[in-house]
Amino acid sequence: MAVPDHTPSETSQADGIRGEAQGTAPVPLSVLDLVTVGAGHTATEALRTSVELSRLAEARGFHRYWVAEHHSMPGVASSSPAVILAHLAAHTTRIRLGSGGVMLPNHAPLVIAEQFGTLEAMAPGRVDLGLGRAPGTDGATAAALRRTERLNEGADDFPQQLAELIRFLDDDFPDGHPYARIHAVPGPIQATSPGGVQSPNRPPVWLLGSSGFSARLAGTLGLPFAFAHHFSAQNTVPALDLYRESFRPSAVLDAPYALIGVSTLATDDEKEARRQIMAAALNMVRLRTGRPGLVPTPEDAAAYEFSPMEREFVDSWNANIIHGTADEVRSGLDDLRKRTGADELMLTAMAHSGPVRLRSYELVADAYGLPAAPQA
Repeated sequence: MAVPDHTPSETSQADGIRGEAQGTAPVPLSVLDLVTVGAGHTATEALRTSVELSRLAEARGFHRYWVAEHHSMPGVASSSPAVILAHLAAHTTRIRLGSGGVMLPNHAPLVIAEQFGTLEAMAPGRVDLGLGRAPGTDGATAAALRRTERLNEGADDFPQQLAELIRFLDDDFPDGHPYARIHAVPGPIQATSPGGVQSPNRPPVWLLGSSGFSARLAGTLGLPFAFAHHFSAQNTVPALDLYRESFRPSAVLDAPYALIGVSTLATDDEKEARRQIMAAALNMVRLRTGRPGLVPTPEDAAAYEFSPMEREFVDSWNANIIHGTADEVRSGLDDLRKRTGADELMLTAMAHSGPVRLRSYELVADAYGLPAAPQA
């Protein structure tokens, strides 16, 4: 199935994609929330932090706020992005909300179209639909999600699944197609019903990736692209180059638009930043060795005896986290933006506690002179 080369509400989609830099930031700044759960804390507390963070991001001029899809990870409470986004929509009024991303092969395209049509009805004109083709988990969990052991099939079929999803969002299957009489609701079909009035907005579709596959596909289709620099830094520049080289103007975008996810942690003291990122690094060591758990405390990380192989991994991992004082983080983000040419920086702060994460975004906002939060 070919991907449709047109969409309704094209202007609203383009307007929602490109943001405006605030303060002295070189490009728009946004937030990627993994809804991390630290040792000694609950998922309820993590979700409350997400509400606080979304309000902070909105008040300080961050452009968008995305939630990622992960499964079977005790330290990440974001298995249901659509549910979390609905909750955040009830607590915000302006900031764009979206998925970074929904792992499309885990779901039926119709279900995603229905979920994000519902979110669009809740928060008109400020919903993004970011899509990935990875499972967002280990193979066994992916098999349980997809009800199949043939996991490669889902990734290989991603372009066809994407085309089907876009058809459902636009309600434009051709006559004679098996799905021509099936409609995602809320959606365009409501405008054609007697007395129907349909919203002019439709969530823009983004492709997410950590390699060249989605970069090339996003470019070919003229869609915005989000690259996972925060865990695939060595591929960032090649993937963005491939996206730009492959880009074909579309009804959605007349020029490439790429954001990158960046692990960032700003603290009031450089030593404290190093202490905090070691906790996140230990969490990754445990995840990569099949021992996923809650994000450990900095004290647990300081007491942990890393093996030589683990230490090598930690050094490599931490080298891609822009951390330190606010000035150091600002300098690191500026350098990264110059090196990659990214059109937007989406910051993700992995830390054991909610207050540390909130403080990090406050410090970044202050460093760039973003709008001040209104006084209570």
